[in-house]
Amino acid sequence: MNSTAEKPILFVLLSRFPFPLEKGDKLRAFYQLRELSVHHRIILICLTDTSVKDEHLDKIRTICTEIRIFKLGKFGIYARLFLNLFSTLPFQVAYFHSYWIKKKIKALLKEYQPQHIYCQLIRTSEYVKNYHHCFKTIDYMDALSIGMERRAERSKGIMKILFQEEAKRLRNYERKIFDYFEGHTIISEQDRSFIVHPERQNISIIPNGIDISFFEEIETTSDYDLVFIGNLSYPPNIEAATFLSKTLMPMLPGKKLLLAGATPDPDLIKSTTRSSNITLLGWTDDIRSTYKKGKLFIAPMHIGTGMQNKLLEAMALGVPCITTTLANNAIQGVHREHLIVADSEKEMINSIEEMLSNSDLRNQLIVNARNFVRSNYSWSHTALELEKILTNQH
Repeated sequence: MNSTAEKPILFVLLSRFPFPLEKGDKLRAFYQLRELSVHHRIILICLTDTSVKDEHLDKIRTICTEIRIFKLGKFGIYARLFLNLFSTLPFQVAYFHSYWIKKKIKALLKEYQPQHIYCQLIRTSEYVKNYHHCFKTIDYMDALSIGMERRAERSKGIMKILFQEEAKRLRNYERKIFDYFEGHTIISEQDRSFIVHPERQNISIIPNGIDISFFEEIETTSDYDLVFIGNLSYPPNIEAATFLSKTLMPMLPGKKLLLAGATPDPDLIKSTTRSSNITLLGWTDDIRSTYKKGKLFIAPMHIGTGMQNKLLEAMALGVPCITTTLANNAIQGVHREHLIVADSEKEMINSIEEMLSNSDLRNQLIVNARNFVRSNYSWSHTALELEKILTNQH
């Protein structure tokens, strides 16, 4: 192995600080950084609209050569969003794009002269799209445009109009930004199909993975029939949790549901306090034990994009899963072999009742799902594929 001084410099731009791991982009960034640090000196540039705690910073210091954190002030964010009304830039790109920070990043690029630049999400691409002194890779991660289209379909009034406008801007930007980067990655085949660039087949599929600790046995009791876990301030997760609490649970008398995740939406808190059969938890330090509290993991995802790591984690822990076609398309599990796929209310109710009463089917899914995730979704494997992309472009 090369000494630290001999490792090539990898310049990484993130739109959030990658710890704690309560959001999908943070999870992906953290494990990719950990694996890539074996072969690279990583200069990490993080944008953030919140303060970073010292204990969270310590988690990242061990895997990066240098960390620079740039705070996005509220006044600057509001000003950029207002001015962006007269632009064609997606609002979530404008949200993160500060000209003051861009000057700082330009100086850092001159100082470190990296061998490669890696941008996670199109939110960070404006900072380096015109830098041509080394190869650059953009990780689309998700097809953000289709996710916004799905939110527009379920919205009304002014919000519907705003989401439609943002979806159009995102779709155009996802196509245009392709040509500024030599390397391109995305989380799933499903997401790649929604990028409208004529050379989208050249975008490499780099799925998420699972930390090996998720395969360890956890001693706990399954106190709930159903469990759903996710960042509960994220609209697709709010929609799924609301569907569970308001639509499915009234059709499952006597059954108990556990909802868990960071920063629960206020409306979700109000709706769940009315039911004695629904428990709502916030962030937990060891999410594995929370998964295991449910006899079944259910993820009724109807909007959103990307890969649902919550499903991979539940499968790895041995919790049988029920989800929608939309969520399973990214994972490519086989119905009734690795998990249960159900889209309508009736299908979900029937699947829940069958799974709770059929221990043979549950045990079969547990074994098959764990083997499936172990064989196909590990961070070391997915990072190796990313490493090949970064290396082959030099």
